Amino acid sequence: MEKTQKKIAEVLYNEDLHFEHKQWRSELAFWEDELKSFKNRLAELVKRWTDKNVLAQLEHYQNEFILHGEVIDTLQHEINVHETDMAEHSKKNEDVIDRNFAKQHLEFRHKMEKQREIYADLKKDFFRFLSKYM
Repeated sequence: MEKTQKKIAEVLYNEDLHFEHKQWRSELAFWEDELKSFKNRLAELVKRWTDKNVLAQLEHYQNEFILHGEVIDTLQHEINVHETDMAEHSKKNEDVIDRNFAKQHLEFRHKMEKQREIYADLKKDFFRFLSKYM
C-alpha cells in the first residue's frame, strides 16, 4: 500500500500545474505594478535632490528595477512556454505530465521562490531608502 501511495504522490496533472501558473502570473503582474509605483517615487526624488550620493543611489535603484523587470519578463515567457507545452499534451488527451516536464516545473518553482526572496530584499532596501530621503 505504501508503494501505491508513493506513486500517486508523484503524479502531476495539467490542471494542478495550470493553477500554479495562474498564481505565479498574478504575482508577477503585482510585481510589475509595484515596479511602476517605485519608478514614480524615483522620479519624484530626482526632482528633489541634487546631492550626488543620493542621485547615485537613485540610479542604483533604477537599475535594480530595470533588471527585476527583465527577470519578470523572462519568468512570464517561461510560464507561457510551459502552458503551450501543456496545451499540446491536452490536445493529445495526455493529462499526466512526464518526468522531464515535472522536473522543469519544480525547477521553475525554485526560481520563483528565489526571485521572491531577491525582490523582498530589494523592496526592504528601497523602503529604507525612501524613509530616509522622501
